[in-house]
Amino acid sequence: MKIAKIVLAGAAAFAVFGPPALAQQTHTGTITQLNRLNNTVAIRQTQNGTVGANTGGAAEEFKVGSGISLETLHAGDIVNYSVNESGGTKTITKLDRR
Repeated sequence: MKIAKIVLAGAAAFAVFGPPALAQQTHTGTITQLNRLNNTVAIRQTQNGTVGANTGGAAEEFKVGSGISLETLHAGDIVNYSVNESGGTKTITKLDRR
């Protein structure tokens, strides 16, 4: 019974604190498309590891948060970025060229 309470407490803590922590992880990827008019960017995330690391996955399109400029970025640039998801919409909160 004591173990069940510990497991339940751990699951509850993850449910409360886990998603915000996961949402702010920094990712690395390559810009495949920029739309400065709609303030969106498509990024193909870089795979971790060595096996199949150079095989390209599908690019994902993100909205770009206010205060982030796309003027110095171009397709093909490798970037570090953080994403926040709210209501099914993924928004980039931090975007830096490497």
